[in-house]
Amino acid sequence: MASGTADFERHCDQILSQTDLLLSHLARATTADPVPTCPGWNLGNLLRHLAGTHSWATEIVTSRAPGPVPDDRVDDVSGPDDEDLAALAARCAAAAGRLAAALREAGPDAAVWTAAPDGTAAFWARRMAHETAVHRADAAFATGTRYELDAWAGTDALDEWVGFSTSPEAPSLRGPERTLRISAGEGAEWFVDLTGPAPRWRRGGGDAAVSVRGAATDLLLLMYGRPVPEGSVEVRGDGELFARWRDGAAFWLE
Repeated sequence: MASGTADFERHCDQILSQTDLLLSHLARATTADPVPTCPGWNLGNLLRHLAGTHSWATEIVTSRAPGPVPDDRVDDVSGPDDEDLAALAARCAAAAGRLAAALREAGPDAAVWTAAPDGTAAFWARRMAHETAVHRADAAFATGTRYELDAWAGTDALDEWVGFSTSPEAPSLRGPERTLRISAGEGAEWFVDLTGPAPRWRRGGGDAAVSVRGAATDLLLLMYGRPVPEGSVEVRGDGELFARWRDGAAFWLE
């Protein structure tokens, strides 16, 4: 889970390695192949989005942006269906390389605008590492490729998600007996408390109204609205509360 310079370097490495793995899923694909987990997109759209997102984050970091930077390049995924896949893949790899280099040059404590309370380049290293990992899942679903994250990447991405779920901008679900426990095994647990005047979370377990357990990869895919194998995630207790929390916690993706 994120802490200090070592994790910053690991996140920078993940931006590169997850991009490389994503591109490796495309050996027999074309840009016109649909991406079922991103309705209306094909692989060309997915790759343009990823390259655009990495380039956008690079601009934020290199300019030390004090406020939001226009994200047109993130949202504009248009392009010809017959675009050369190799050229688009090279564009993605180059964008990931520039981002990792920009982050390392800036260092984890560089002050920049961030999309959530933090204000340092470390936020973008972590955010882009997990953004890339989730979109690698989309490429895997599109090509029928097996997908799995290592334990560190999966639990760190879940840690980020749980933190976002208690942001002031998240829809309020406050009420009595509204507590959640998320367990990814091997001591990776989170407790979300919605009973007080403001939502809170901590690492660790505890008695909760709903407990959700599964492997880190499956839990992460579930949080991001991607399909998981039947029975891979166990929900005990107030399943409706978990569903409402998961949907509300995704506010920042919209």
